[in-house]
Amino acid sequence: MSKQTRDTLLKYWGYASFRPMQEDIVDAVMKGEDVLALLPTGGGKSICFQVPAMAMEGMALVVTPLIALMKDQVQHLKQKGIEAAALFSGMHPNEMEIVYNHAVFHRLKFLYVSPERLVTDRFIELIKQMKINLIAVDESHCISQWGYDFRPPYLRIAEIRPYLPGVPVMALTATATPEVVVDIQEKLKFKKKNVFQTSYERVNLTYNVIHHPDKYGTLERLFAGMTVGSGIVYVRNRRRTREISDYLSSKGIKSTWYHAGLDAKQRDERQSQWMYGKVKVMVATNAFGMGIDKPDVRVVAHIDLPDSLEAYFQEAGRGGRDGKDSSAWLLVSDQDISQLKSNFESSFPELKKIRAVYQALGNYYQIPIGSGSNQSFDFDLLSFANNYSFQVLELFAALQFLEKEGLIMVTDGVKQPARIFVQASREDLYRFQVEQPSLDAFIKGLLRSYPGLFTDFVAVREEELARKTGLEPMKVKEYLQKLMKLSFLTYQPAKDKPQLVFMSERRSADAVLLSNEHFHDRKTVAAKRLQAVIEFVNSNDKCRSQQVLAYFGENLKHRCGKCDVCTQRNRLNLTDIEFGSIKQEVYDLLKIRPYPLYELVSMIRSYPEEKTLMAVRWLLDNRILIKDSTERLTIRKQMDFN
Repeated sequence: MSKQTRDTLLKYWGYASFRPMQEDIVDAVMKGEDVLALLPTGGGKSICFQVPAMAMEGMALVVTPLIALMKDQVQHLKQKGIEAAALFSGMHPNEMEIVYNHAVFHRLKFLYVSPERLVTDRFIELIKQMKINLIAVDESHCISQWGYDFRPPYLRIAEIRPYLPGVPVMALTATATPEVVVDIQEKLKFKKKNVFQTSYERVNLTYNVIHHPDKYGTLERLFAGMTVGSGIVYVRNRRRTREISDYLSSKGIKSTWYHAGLDAKQRDERQSQWMYGKVKVMVATNAFGMGIDKPDVRVVAHIDLPDSLEAYFQEAGRGGRDGKDSSAWLLVSDQDISQLKSNFESSFPELKKIRAVYQALGNYYQIPIGSGSNQSFDFDLLSFANNYSFQVLELFAALQFLEKEGLIMVTDGVKQPARIFVQASREDLYRFQVEQPSLDAFIKGLLRSYPGLFTDFVAVREEELARKTGLEPMKVKEYLQKLMKLSFLTYQPAKDKPQLVFMSERRSADAVLLSNEHFHDRKTVAAKRLQAVIEFVNSNDKCRSQQVLAYFGENLKHRCGKCDVCTQRNRLNLTDIEFGSIKQEVYDLLKIRPYPLYELVSMIRSYPEEKTLMAVRWLLDNRILIKDSTERLTIRKQMDFN
């Protein structure tokens, strides 16, 4: 089997060998085993399911919630000469039917679907006719309510397994805590536990936390010292992306900004500027980075606290993809933790607010109750918020809950060209041209310019078609709309704005309910993740890499030696054993009662006084120890000694 999959890897991807653990994962799937693959961001997850799917007879069913990534992977596969297609909410029904036909008649090697699509009656009806060799579940942490991006539609993936007996499942993710690892396998009904996991350690990536009120000045110093490569600054607020970018540019550090509110053309242009080195720094919200694989990112800075260590690990992990030394910097000021807690509370709006948002959406798009299923609309979040006087953060949170209940879906703006499919027969179309000579030249120009219109949806450019037919672009659109009304073709105009899709018929606002699992339980889980972030930024005593890896259940025995904590520790000229021993003796004494500094130092006789004094002063400098009103030393809080 290894030779077969290696030959496939070489033929389509041009690699002579797999990365560490990739081949083990591929071999397990080739044997028909269910597999959970935990590989870091940039670790080559797609290869793990794409290679065995190509090596086996049949088609892989790939489940992913990310439409942009779905389209990107389909495009890359087609460029390699591999037939692939995607199904997701908001597509025209005719376009979906063509994809279904290709899948049923074995014309595809990969079918990408959003999880919501899996459990539709139409999909269940046709899946029995498809020859599926593998079910690949990307971003599989979404299946767990303990995960940081829980999505209820993922819970229904296992419902298709009885229709596909013997077909293995491969779950893939870059981040999962130990309980999420267990949950993924249970929810996907693995035949037996089977986890392949590389270490979460990134030896070339250093995590740092800086407590400083002047964040802009700190950013300037970070990037001024970066002589090669590129950088990313992550912020929570769209407005501040531009402010920070303008500030850095004013200091001679070329930068640009990116967020989901920009149109697709702007996002593409700015991403290209950064990818090809025309600007040094990208300042962005977390909308930036998914699918980005730039190898020379030397610095990733977070100017706001992330909601979870999972999100931080993913975003920081975009640094150092080339294996060279890189650093992640989390900038913290005094008010950040209170702001994070405030954001957390706003992320869980009351049911009446969520119902009000749902009611407003139906009114905004004039959808009667009982209709609207699978209809998609351009969606401008800020415009909608202003129209109904919603606070943006609360609106965003309400939309997320409506998504989790399967009522709507909001997609980022993805540049999508106009697409046309001719469903009329050539004979019927010819007769129409004879009867309507005013449209004859236009139809001939359309068919000549875009072959394949009778078999599939084809991307077209209205401006190009106008130039070839000698018509004004508006006249081209008018003719296309007319032919569509006459049912000769299906025409989907170009889109580049975020889409809001109604996943089911609109219901009355009073009928919108939130399950306990999706609200109170999620809030409890989210509170734990928030506390983990707070403890991470406040802990000054343990190597940052050790802290991050411990969160994911990995015990890293050695310190990285390079993070902000290790750098300060290194100045002590103490070994880990010496420091740990002195710290324990200090703790044993201070848990009984406070002591003055020199009295405490004199009571520790295991090491020379100068070493003990250095260790105690370090514990003081990092606020592990504090002085009480009588200048005696005491422990700030017990967790710092764990």
